[in-house]
Amino acid sequence: MTGLEKIEIKERPMPVPGPGQALLRVEAVGVCGSDVAYYRHGRIGDFVVDGDIVLGHEVAGVVVELGDGVTGLRPGDRVAVEPGTPCRSCGECHAGRYHLCPDLVFLATPPYDGALIQYLVTDAGNLFALPDGMTFEEGALVEPLSVGLWACNRAGLRPGDRVLVTGAGPVGILAAEAARALGAHSVTVVDVSEFRLGLASRHGFATELSGSPSDATFDVLLECSGAPGVLAAGLARLREAGRAAVVGIAKGETSLPLHVLNWKELTISLVNRYQNTWPLAIALISSGRVDVSGMHTHSFDLAQTEDALTLSSRDPESVKAIVYPQR
Repeated sequence: MTGLEKIEIKERPMPVPGPGQALLRVEAVGVCGSDVAYYRHGRIGDFVVDGDIVLGHEVAGVVVELGDGVTGLRPGDRVAVEPGTPCRSCGECHAGRYHLCPDLVFLATPPYDGALIQYLVTDAGNLFALPDGMTFEEGALVEPLSVGLWACNRAGLRPGDRVLVTGAGPVGILAAEAARALGAHSVTVVDVSEFRLGLASRHGFATELSGSPSDATFDVLLECSGAPGVLAAGLARLREAGRAAVVGIAKGETSLPLHVLNWKELTISLVNRYQNTWPLAIALISSGRVDVSGMHTHSFDLAQTEDALTLSSRDPESVKAIVYPQR
């Protein structure tokens, strides 16, 4: 990305892995809403694009070369990539909250380049083997599923909970899948798009068109839309002592009717990516416990990256675009 709404193909030198690193041949990269936001607006909150940047952080590929000191991996291994590399020495890292490391190097988050590139060097500790039979496309979906798993963790989801998911985009559908895999009694998905609600229904979830009257109540809210007013409306549908995890990033400030909500003593948790989710996410997809069918709707070659980034504005029935850098 060389400017707002401007993508160019550029040659770069072949990267060389240093100690503790691995060189990866990138095979599949999912397009995320954050990539689209950087492409269109050049920023997300305090993260501002300043100069050229490579986008993409939902990635799977093949190990090509290992740096000194790397164990547990071999060239030829098929892997999914956790996109954040922490410093591993600060207080947050020592407390186990490595995803909150103030020096986290996260793919495609300014000023760091991402994975829409043919060969990528990354910390070898970020690579997780894909089982035989698990595709690179499924490997790329480990990242958005991890968001859903961590949202369930932040919401304190327990077996038997009745769960409301607001937003039926890729993260919302996969958050619903995560909730069901973790033992939710029932999952209801709400959205404004009848197409996306149809996908949620095919995944076996109850659905509601946003704004439709309903008196159903829930134990857990997973807010994945970021749309104005949705968080407040979802919180109003929680039972006493209900728990919410906020995944969708709203633009601007969000107001909540605390004078109404306080009496239920609700717990609201914010979600910043994920922590220690990759092994579980891979196991859930490869075992079939999480269904990712219908998520990957469009495929693009590397030279078509701009088409992939603008897909959602052109096709309302798109879900997840995947770019293949080797093409």
